[in-house]
Amino acid sequence: MSFRATFTSALDRWLGIEPLFAHCDVPCGIYDPHGATIAAKTVHTMNTKLTALPTPGPNASPQETLEHRNTIVRMVQTKESHAQICKQELLILWTDYFKPEHLPLASDLHETFWKAAKLCSYNKQHADPAKSQELVDAVAKIAELFRKAEAAKKK
Repeated sequence: MSFRATFTSALDRWLGIEPLFAHCDVPCGIYDPHGATIAAKTVHTMNTKLTALPTPGPNASPQETLEHRNTIVRMVQTKESHAQICKQELLILWTDYFKPEHLPLASDLHETFWKAAKLCSYNKQHADPAKSQELVDAVAKIAELFRKAEAAKKK
């Protein structure tokens, strides 16, 4: 072990610095579309529930109106946060997992990811079940591409 490594190791121990482990750009090699799939399905569920949520009538009490607003805010917050999670998970797969050698598996790989990321953004801004279903379908297509790439790796 070099002097620098020995010194750094001793300094880390003395200062109580411990290593951190995370899913990151190291790269760790752990990739899976499952997180994006769950997030996309959550976005779609929230959009479906939002559009089906009954509006309180004109004789609703202030408490009923408040509860309705609270429900809407919570659903929108959940929808938007999961759309962002979906986008982050997709971008990790697109930029870290997929490589040029995967292009023969899907010539439209980049366009597929680009459109899916755009759908994530759209779904943060709107409550449209048809568009959130498009997101679910786009993520399912990406998950299938991932499975094909993994299968090709094992050959």
